[in-house]
Amino acid sequence: MAPGVFDFRDELVLTGSVTCALKSNSIMPPVQNIIFDLGGVLLNLDVQLTREAFIELGVNQIDELFRIGHAASFFKQYEIGAITDEEFVESARKLAHPGTTAQQIIDAWNKMLLDFPVERVHFLNRLKDKYRLFLFSNTNAIHLQYFQKDYQTVHGSQLDDHFEKAWYSHVINQRKPDVAAFQYVIQDKNLDAATTLFIDDALVNVQGAREAGLQALHLTDGKTVLDLDL
Repeated sequence: MAPGVFDFRDELVLTGSVTCALKSNSIMPPVQNIIFDLGGVLLNLDVQLTREAFIELGVNQIDELFRIGHAASFFKQYEIGAITDEEFVESARKLAHPGTTAQQIIDAWNKMLLDFPVERVHFLNRLKDKYRLFLFSNTNAIHLQYFQKDYQTVHGSQLDDHFEKAWYSHVINQRKPDVAAFQYVIQDKNLDAATTLFIDDALVNVQGAREAGLQALHLTDGKTVLDLDL
């Protein structure tokens, strides 16, 4: 496959059985740009750790309030920057056991954030010569500060330096899977949606990207970006 060319067909099986469902028998234009999701794609996550930490603090509604791709209530408001860090923490603290501190809420919230494997850093560095690289993450100010600091400590550089631009939902006040959020991203860098590939581990986000005209790939459970033949 020539550098910079990434064609998809209906239910095309990629390295490691990662699949991308497109219109039947369609051949997509060669990919020139790639937009990565962060958590679950580049950054390892374990949402169960945050779930367990919140339950231990008495926030038993966590399953209803937060699921990947389906954040609700003040969790969603926090992801689009509609409430402050303090308002988010206080909203969670009111659901917790009496006496729970703000720092305990923050620590529980950050439990899900794991590591950014060095192999994925090398992977991104290799792709820079082939594609324009971007990042689009549903996240929030507390998480952003945590994983950017951790990345700097471990890898000695800035996470955002891998990308021509990084969009964070709480900064742009829009989140996946909303089609309008993808349209914002496309227009912000004047991207050709037809030659832009979006990669995410949440199917609902992949569906939103496709509705916006992007090529999109669902990274299924047990697979990583290292399984992709890019």
